[in-house]
This record gives sequence, C-alpha cells and structure tokens, in this order.
Amino acid sequence: MAGKPLVIPLDVRLMGWAANGLFAVAVVMGLGAVAWWVARHPAWTLAGITVVGDVEHQSAVTLRAHLGPRLEGTFLTVDLQEVQRLFEAAPWVRRAVVQREFPNRLRVHIQEHVAVAWWGEAGSGRLVNRYGEVFEAHPEDAQADRWSELSGPIDRAAQVYAVYQVLAPVFERMGREIDRLELNARGSWKVVLDGGARIELGRGDADVLLSRVQPFVATLPTLALRYGQREIESADLRYPDGYALRMRGVTTLTEAPPARPAAPTTR
Repeated sequence: MAGKPLVIPLDVRLMGWAANGLFAVAVVMGLGAVAWWVARHPAWTLAGITVVGDVEHQSAVTLRAHLGPRLEGTFLTVDLQEVQRLFEAAPWVRRAVVQREFPNRLRVHIQEHVAVAWWGEAGSGRLVNRYGEVFEAHPEDAQADRWSELSGPIDRAAQVYAVYQVLAPVFERMGREIDRLELNARGSWKVVLDGGARIELGRGDADVLLSRVQPFVATLPTLALRYGQREIESADLRYPDGYALRMRGVTTLTEAPPARPAAPTTR
C-alpha cells in the first residue's frame, strides 16, 4: 500500500521561504561589503593622471596640479563624468575624454579650443573657436591683435562665424580685412573694415550677403580710380539694384551761391 504524500504545513513552508530570503539578502550584503572594502582599499588609491593631447595653453603639469586634489574616490570609485566636467571647466579646454588606466591611474585626452576671433570687443576675454563656439579665455598669442571682432546674439555665434568665413576672402580681394562683423537683434548685418569703412549689408543668409558684396567689390576699383583712389568712408548695400557709397573728401553737395547785395532803397 502506497504511502500518502507528505503535506508540509503552510506555516512551515513560509518559514522556509523566509529563511531562504534572509540568506539571499545576507549573501548580497556580504558581497556588497566585500566590494565596498575592495573598492576603497589603499591598493586602488589613484597614483596619478596622465594628460595627453592639446596642451599648448594649459600644460599637463598645471592641469594635474589644479584638478588632481579635487578628485574624490579611488581608481574604482572615481566618477569619470565628474572628472571630465572638471577638466572641461579649465580655460582653453574644449573637450576631455577620461579613461581608467589599470591599475591605478587616469588617462585624460585633451582637445583645446583654437581661437579664431574675438566675441564682442577685443580684449573682452570672450573668444570664438573654429567651430563657431564662444568660450572664455585670456590669450597671450601675438596673433590676438589681428583677430577680428564678431558680435551678435550668443545663440547665433556659429552663424556669425560662418558668414565671416564667406565674406572675409571677398574683402581680401580689395586689400581689406574685416575688423568687425555685427549681427543686430533685427537680423541686419554690418561690416567694419580695417580702414574704418562701415558697410551696411542688410538682412539675409551668407549666400544673400555674398550676392551683394561681390558686385560691390568688383565695381569699386573703377569708382576709386575715378575719384583719385580715395578711401571708402561708408557704403550701403541694401539697395536692390546697386549701392550707396561715401568716399573721404568727395561730396555731391554744391555750395549755395552767395547772397546778392540788397538793392539801395529810393525815396
């Protein structure tokens, strides 16, 4: 006669499940404690930071000296995103890529900004890089005195630099460089050349502005020759079929004729 299957009471089964659950929790907590101890063991203390890449304006020694003491944690626990943020907050650093280098070092690859122009006024401490991004730094380059000034809404800095790249070679054909390129809040462009000439370009994108500047530059030598190679004072290119030009020492106004003497009165 077959025996009846053993029926385990519900309370006994619940106690078994609870015991198994507590054991699993204990194992997890134990492993966590071991991992915590291992991660913070002195053997994993950061031994140093290797900085590679662009270090023309910020030397590797300077970066390590200023940012190293601000890092928290060990080789295993240090927050790589926080390390990246600290390095990218340093002057001239555009981008930093941080990696762990076994067994106890960090390797940071630096990409610096390459300044191409001033943003706002020269010497303001705000520069534009070759990607059209504005950043803050104080250059000591000898070339800084030759950089142009770009100005406009900060969120359109990339567009301002793109227009500058299109127009600068055109003005170079007439032997001039752009001292300043401005985009005002109404979307109108203005150029100031190195000789002081102010040129109103009007509204539009780079192609529209180029279609106005090219005829101006092409016809200007003929006008300059006609008026004795005089310097440009200002020009307005906003006309649909031409432009208005003012040259130093040239005027289209005529002097008023001298007043006639009053006739003698008779009695």
